Amino acid sequence: MSAPPLPEIFGNYSLGDFVEVVSPAGISWLPQTAGWLWLAAFALAYGLHRGWRWLRHWYRNRYRREATAALAGLAEEGTSIAQINRLLKLTALAVFPREQVASLSGDDWVNFLNKHCPAAPFSPQQGQWLALGSYRELQLDSAATTGLLQASASWVNLHESPLND
Repeated sequence: MSAPPLPEIFGNYSLGDFVEVVSPAGISWLPQTAGWLWLAAFALAYGLHRGWRWLRHWYRNRYRREATAALAGLAEEGTSIAQINRLLKLTALAVFPREQVASLSGDDWVNFLNKHCPAAPFSPQQGQWLALGSYRELQLDSAATTGLLQASASWVNLHESPLND
């Protein structure tokens, strides 16, 4: 059985000429005025500038990361004051002029180290060990060696660099 045929005019006669409403096109998220484009260009330039400065700072401070890793390696193995002194001298030569650092020894060397750090990391006793350790074979106990390594790591990470970042 099938449904009976529908008449020519079927349903509500008042809606016979009704046309469905069409939705407008979606709104674009792209900026419509030049001010937003200028702001985006400025933000991009500022971001690139800050990224460049951070990358330059990171690259210039690679000697600090290498010296910190070397100090950690010295802490794992038995170390001498001469090795710590050598590492501090190499670190200082990486950033300060050779004429200023290469000739320093003894108390002048320790004064240089303490002067170029905001808070002097080396105590007078540690300074005496650094000043004399390269010339005499001083035997330090493990606590004194650990303290000297910590003061050296503090100097490596906190010394003021003449390179302006």
